[in-house]
Parts: sequence; structure tokens; C-alpha cells
Amino acid sequence: MHRFRHPFRRVWDGLAASALVQRGRDLELMHRAMGFATLALVTLAPLLIVVAAFDPLGRGGFASWLADGMGLADRSARVLTDIISPPPKIVGPTSVWGGIALAVFGVTFAASVQNGYERIWELPSGPWHRVWRQLTWVVMLTAYLYQESHTRVGFHGPARIALSTTAGLLFFWWGQHFLLGSQVRWRDLLPGAIATVVGLIGLRGFSYLVFTPLILDNAISYGTVGIVLVVESWLIGVGFVVFGGAMVGHWLCEHHWWTRTIDHE
Repeated sequence: MHRFRHPFRRVWDGLAASALVQRGRDLELMHRAMGFATLALVTLAPLLIVVAAFDPLGRGGFASWLADGMGLADRSARVLTDIISPPPKIVGPTSVWGGIALAVFGVTFAASVQNGYERIWELPSGPWHRVWRQLTWVVMLTAYLYQESHTRVGFHGPARIALSTTAGLLFFWWGQHFLLGSQVRWRDLLPGAIATVVGLIGLRGFSYLVFTPLILDNAISYGTVGIVLVVESWLIGVGFVVFGGAMVGHWLCEHHWWTRTIDHE
């Protein structure tokens, strides 16, 4: 038994995997992912509901965006849409001041993501006057989610996979660089963007296999509360991937594998 343990230990130490695990503990990765999910549900979701209601193409609203993002099968997507869809006249009573308030809530969400990136890269917190960066990031996030939900109509199969992967890679690569105020080199941020996109692909597959039947069961057993719990669980997974992907990217750079590869080229 010890003969098998030593080679495994050498591989573990060679990969410096213990440093990655310890880094996740120091960052309280799961706690941060839960905060991400809570803020997304409380601050970002209302903003996206209003944006989806203004959608000139009118393809299903926010619930349709959410079902597509979770990768749900048709029946579960219909259940989610029936329960979460907002009132049809949501745009009417939404004033300009209400829209500004929703944008402020979105900035709060962006600030939490920025703080997570700063902790991962061990950078000081950005000054308050950089709120414009957070607001711009929210706008770009909304645009990214909008195109993700609408490409399912015009693109199918490999074409949509290629478009979605490219868009995700560009957004998370740019997003880290922008929120960090260009303090980290583009090439150092690329591994984190790749890890994030790979993680989101894996989460989508997990969601299709696990959350699709779970939504149907919870809708029958618990109604709306059960559906919200499933959505919140999925958002925790998204937060874990977003921060975990950036953490993996920093870990690769910290141990010089990525840097050495670039330098040799």
C-alpha cells in the first residue's frame, strides 16, 4: 500500500496541488460562492428581469434566459418558466428612477466579483471612484447573457458551442483584466478565463443531469420555493466556478508553468 502512496504523493507535490487546496481554504471559496449566489438572486436577477422585459425580440423573458443558462430539458424549462416568469406588464410601472436603482444593485454585485478577483490576485481594493468599471462590467455581463440566450435560436450544434465558448472566454478574460484595473497582464489572466469556461461547461452538463429532474420533483413537492432553491444551488455552482477558475489561473501563474510555456515560445 505504501508503494502506491509514494508515487501518488510525488505527483501531488509535483503538481503543487496542496497549494491550490490551501488557497481555496484561505479564500473561503465556498463561502464566497454562496455570497455570489445570494447577491446574484437579490441584486442581479431583478435587473435582468427588466432587461429581458425590454427585449425587442421577446423570446421568453428572463425565465427563458435562466432555463437556457442552466441547460434544462424542455419539460423542466417549461416548469421554471411557468413559475418564475414576471408579470407581463413589468415594463410599464418601471420608472427611470427604478431602473437607476436596479443598476446600482447590479454595481453591488459587480463589486463583490471585483473584490473576489482582488483577493485571488492579492491586490489592494480599488478606489471608490472606479465604480464606472463595475457599471461597465454589469452592462457587458448583461450583453453576454443576452447573446447567450438568443444564439440558441439561430445556431445549433457545433456552431453554437463554438460561439458560446468563444464569447465566454473573451468575456471572462476581459472581465478580470477590466475589474482589476489592468494591474495583471493579459497573458496571466488567460488560464483563469479558460478554466472558468471549462468549469461552466461542466456545470451545464451537471445541471442537465441533476437539476433537470430535481426541478420537476421540487415543483411537485414544494412549489415555487423548491424551484428557487434549485436555482440558488445552481448559482452557488456558478460562483464557485467563477472564483475557482480565476484561482486556478493564478495558481498556474504562481508556479510558473504558464509563464515558462509563453517565454519558451
